[in-house]
Amino acid sequence: MVRSSPSMALAETPLLRVSRPVSACSRYRVANSIKCDGKLPACTACEKSGRAGECSSANDQFAKGKERSYVASLESRVEKLERRLAYARSRKASVAMHDVDEPSEMPDRKDSLATIRAAIHGKAARRREAADVNELVSDFGFLSVNATTRDFESSTTNMTFARLILAATNNEIDSHSQPFQLPLRQTAMALIQYYLDHIYTLLPVFSETALLNALDAIYQENGRPVTEFEHWMLYFVFAIASTAQSRSSQDALYVDGVLWAGRALQYADKVLMPGYVSQIQALILLVQYSMLDPARFDSWHLIGFACRAVVDLGFHQDPPKEQQVDKKTLETRRRIFYCVYSLDRSISMVHARSFSFTDDSTSVAFPVLSIGPTSGPAANSLTGPHSLDPAALLFQLRYTQSCWYQELFQSSRSPFENPSAFIWQICQEMREWSESFPDNLPLSFKDFFDLELLYSYIYCLAPSCRIQAVSLYAKTLIFEYSIAYMQKIFPISKDPVNKAFYTYHDALRVYFVGSQFIAVLLSDQDQLLSGILPFAPIAPGTPPPPPLPVNAGVDSVERSIRCMSHIQETLKTFGHRWEDSKALLSSYEAQVEPLLGALHRRRHHIDEMVRNSHSPPNFVSQHSFDQMRSVSNDGRANAGNAFAGSPASGLGQGGSAHSL
Repeated sequence: MVRSSPSMALAETPLLRVSRPVSACSRYRVANSIKCDGKLPACTACEKSGRAGECSSANDQFAKGKERSYVASLESRVEKLERRLAYARSRKASVAMHDVDEPSEMPDRKDSLATIRAAIHGKAARRREAADVNELVSDFGFLSVNATTRDFESSTTNMTFARLILAATNNEIDSHSQPFQLPLRQTAMALIQYYLDHIYTLLPVFSETALLNALDAIYQENGRPVTEFEHWMLYFVFAIASTAQSRSSQDALYVDGVLWAGRALQYADKVLMPGYVSQIQALILLVQYSMLDPARFDSWHLIGFACRAVVDLGFHQDPPKEQQVDKKTLETRRRIFYCVYSLDRSISMVHARSFSFTDDSTSVAFPVLSIGPTSGPAANSLTGPHSLDPAALLFQLRYTQSCWYQELFQSSRSPFENPSAFIWQICQEMREWSESFPDNLPLSFKDFFDLELLYSYIYCLAPSCRIQAVSLYAKTLIFEYSIAYMQKIFPISKDPVNKAFYTYHDALRVYFVGSQFIAVLLSDQDQLLSGILPFAPIAPGTPPPPPLPVNAGVDSVERSIRCMSHIQETLKTFGHRWEDSKALLSSYEAQVEPLLGALHRRRHHIDEMVRNSHSPPNFVSQHSFDQMRSVSNDGRANAGNAFAGSPASGLGQGGSAHSL
């Protein structure tokens, strides 16, 4: 696009004085001896001769293609400007996102100097934002770019960094406006209390004081001005707390969450402007909401934008020692980084995708997070700081998960020379992490971390790029840990209140665990259901393998049927909150149906043998199980080789373990 320069703009505007006539009048053309000076409404020669009414300088008798007169040129110019103005108005009305802030009235001439300074500052900010947008778009190598389109200069388009983010991550856009009214302060404080108790203690991306100050500023009449980020922070805290307590996509809490999120998005242009710490904090809040409302936002793309913002500001590296940084500022940097780091690792793993950045590119020490009590009245008070021990434990776990996930799924495809030693080592590290829980850790967070540990065990034991053949002992561990995982998350899914930060990603985890459970049963059904536990391989100089649960091998057929039922019921319960969970349930039921039928027949056959032999099912001989292998053949007909057709076979190969 060719932009008009100031000289070009002056050339398009007609001069107030005509130094040379546009075209001579008819008398001049008839008699060249009479000079026409182009004066309006009649030339000087016609006025002197008494023929001013006959002067044709203002009529349409001029040569073809010439302007009739100065007045006509002004009329033409006005018509052009009116057309441009109408086009600009239509463009502004067609924008689906937020309107650009325009001044409602002309500034006072007395404040002209301040206005000019503000305009210069705003123009510099728009140029910086446009440069960031252009740089970001240049990184999208998978996009085909039309070379004839305009760039993202804010003076020529309505594109901003915030709108680029929302356009890339929005799955469903609510363009209609809703009437807005602040809730009662008591209701607002209850929402803030829930957020601080269940979510903030895991992801402390801002200070509690900042949140409470924003609450006071918004609810105080004639108080200090409220910043755009304070509006965004408070409204998204309301949205996250409401949606986290929702049990259905049709209940009032979910609707309130959507309305609060829509209210916060009105400040997106200013809050999501790159180059500020508040942009990262705002993106983390948006990521948290997207994990609870996947129908409207894509969490994986959003966390990618947050990671880019972290790297752009240099938060992925601690400042050099020679640079003097305030301790509070340094701790804030580290908190923000590990909140983004933890979300990136969790979201990427649950979608079986690559991390936004590797551990080798980062060098940030863990923040000091032991603040306040973890139990008792003070822990549940808005006036006192909440304990951040859960956040410290989460950051440590995410770092451990990141190490083995990168090694197993992102580093290379060459197989390990001694895979068992590597697996047992990382399992040992996670087991030591679980033994470091403080005694006063709330039970809700202990259950949350126990689920994370079981999920991590199953994930790293499953087939990967570098360990494609899984040992019998590892399959037994996957079998037993899958049952233990479902026994713990099934009652949590039925609980009317989320007592920790459980999101749609937990539905994806349940589907993944169920897929791994089916895969190991199809590969070694007789061995896993026989009740005979395999020998634990222990090599000299390597850590011992993870221990099996206490009830491992006891009544395995009945426990398998119950585990599959829990998976189906849990996905069904999650389906009330997230529509995508219904698709996961349909996919799982199609996979499990033939195997479940075989297990029911196997249990019936065992019951018949027990009645005939009058012995407990756990003492049925291996020979009897060998006789029953024919019963389970129909359940293994589609198994193929081990894990070949399981949902985990594509894990780490470019596909998602949770895709349908």
